[in-house]
Amino acid sequence: MAAVELRFGAASGQSEPPNRPLLIVGQLPNLQKLPWEEISGKLLPQVSEEAWQTALGTLNPNPTDNCPLYLTYATVAALPSRVSRHNSPSAAPFLTRLVRSCLPGGVNRCILMVCERSDVFASGCAIARAFPLFSRRSSASRRTDKRVVTVEFLLVGQNNGPIEEATLECLASAADGIRLAARIVDTPCNEMNTDIFLEEIKMVGDALGIVPTIIRGEELKEQGFGGIYGVGKAAETPPALAVLSYLPEGATQTIAWVGKGIVYDTGGLSIKGKTTMPGMKRDCGGAAAILGAFKAAVKQGFKDNLHAVFCLAENAVGPKATRPDDIHQMYSGKTVEINNTDAEGRLVLADGVAYASKDLGADIILDMATLTGAQGISTGKYHAAVLCNTEEWEMACVKAGRTSGDLAHPLVYCPELHFSEFTSAVADMKNSVADRDNAQSSCAGLFIGAHIGFDWPGTWVHVDIASPVHSGERATGFGVAFLLALFGRASKDPMLNLVSPLGAGTDQHYAMSEGDGGMSKRRRLV
Repeated sequence: MAAVELRFGAASGQSEPPNRPLLIVGQLPNLQKLPWEEISGKLLPQVSEEAWQTALGTLNPNPTDNCPLYLTYATVAALPSRVSRHNSPSAAPFLTRLVRSCLPGGVNRCILMVCERSDVFASGCAIARAFPLFSRRSSASRRTDKRVVTVEFLLVGQNNGPIEEATLECLASAADGIRLAARIVDTPCNEMNTDIFLEEIKMVGDALGIVPTIIRGEELKEQGFGGIYGVGKAAETPPALAVLSYLPEGATQTIAWVGKGIVYDTGGLSIKGKTTMPGMKRDCGGAAAILGAFKAAVKQGFKDNLHAVFCLAENAVGPKATRPDDIHQMYSGKTVEINNTDAEGRLVLADGVAYASKDLGADIILDMATLTGAQGISTGKYHAAVLCNTEEWEMACVKAGRTSGDLAHPLVYCPELHFSEFTSAVADMKNSVADRDNAQSSCAGLFIGAHIGFDWPGTWVHVDIASPVHSGERATGFGVAFLLALFGRASKDPMLNLVSPLGAGTDQHYAMSEGDGGMSKRRRLV
């Protein structure tokens, strides 16, 4: 499905299935509410109303089902009618699968998504995940035809009017960010090293009129970024810290997204095995998601100061590689004894969050990373693991996961019980836990948080996306939709405000009181 142009349209007109193959998809109760007059122009004369009703009658989603309507040119597919409380009401993970498996072939195809307005954003993002951009198959390079997939929405239930143009623009921006992130994650390190990743950052900056700040190579060492420098110093292409900053007029707070961008992770001298190293091109998934989300967020209009901080390095093996027992001084000023060079992501992120706090003056810091294999054990293949220093943000992350389709679930936040795992006799801390059976993913996140301090008055969110960043051998672009939804109230875009985890009155609930000294503003959910 590489090199497909994805379009979101209000209505693409009438066309017979042989001329434009069609997939109609939605939850069965929504499909049954659909008036025949709204779809007849895309199905007649090959599919009659009687054939349509017969097809609906045969669907028995468990959890999904599909039925061909006319040869290989038209199909109707049903999503689960009900989902559990930890899934997205849109059934987004199932939607991506159905699009991949049921969309008819052709160069000009249509997906007709039948859903409620509240599920439009998650559904559009789920469809985008089905169309990855990266491919090096020789057949793909020989293909000259332009393939287009048009996505239309038919709304049912309350507020079922036509889709606004602004909503379509929002979906297009989100889809572009998702596919950008997935392309970067899918691209192997011989094509996506730190030099090329910086070019990707510059291209996004050029599109938005932003010049990135870049610190790299020996400059990192000179300025005290011992974590990023120590991880990446053995690689052929030097490590870097890059920052894209959007500073609109009237901003009331400063938000920093910090992404782990390990373009390849051999494990360093604590080297991975032959079965665990393949796939480590994906270790830049956090930085890729933040790049895609930043591009979409700024394009749709962001009301607060937003910084995207990229911690880029290749964890390579060579004469300059960090050794176990080495001690690094981090940008926070703390010292770290290395007892596992394969616990490198937390080192680069520790420098990134410290920079966001000290140099950018962030009120809210969110770091996103493919941090631990234990994340998949903790929260599974579909849910990111979230660690927060406030209960309000923990709840907001779960809600944003449900409204965006990028699902999330909390980890235990208890530094007073867990941080002792990093005790060192010769430094402030080690970089890997003593007991791997004691909340590994929580501990890994706490290591990052320690470099801004557990008493830091701002809001800190850690998002581990190690498993959801891919499905099988393809990247998912996970994290883009999640960030857009989580920070939707800081956007000018109506759709992102709709899917924000904060409802009306939240700002008033967290408003700054007169004797507060500004603390409520720091902890206010945007």
